[in-house]
Amino acid sequence: MTADRKRCTVAYATPQQQYLWSVELPASARIADALTAARAGATAAAPEIAAAVPWDQAAVGIFGEPRARADTYADGDRIELYRALPEDPRARRRERAQREGRERRARRDRTGPAT
Repeated sequence: MTADRKRCTVAYATPQQQYLWSVELPASARIADALTAARAGATAAAPEIAAAVPWDQAAVGIFGEPRARADTYADGDRIELYRALPEDPRARRRERAQREGRERRARRDRTGPAT
């Protein structure tokens, strides 16, 4: 590869599978350019999979760090498309803690005070 080109991997994952597309673009390419190239490759190889990927709506990042589509990326970066979480993990933890607290109180009430 020459200094005027760079490679990256575009990644998207569902709960069942991870999809990876390798692209090589000019050194001045931005994240949006890499997504466009990956989308074209995915559509040519597997149109049904490419149609299910939220190319235009998904948040993006590089190695887990959120980025804007207008940002540049470095040679070898992994550009990730993020799915929306089905539920806020903080709310889930809060609900679990409340449920476990109720269960502890119910067990304590059934067995009586500790001696």
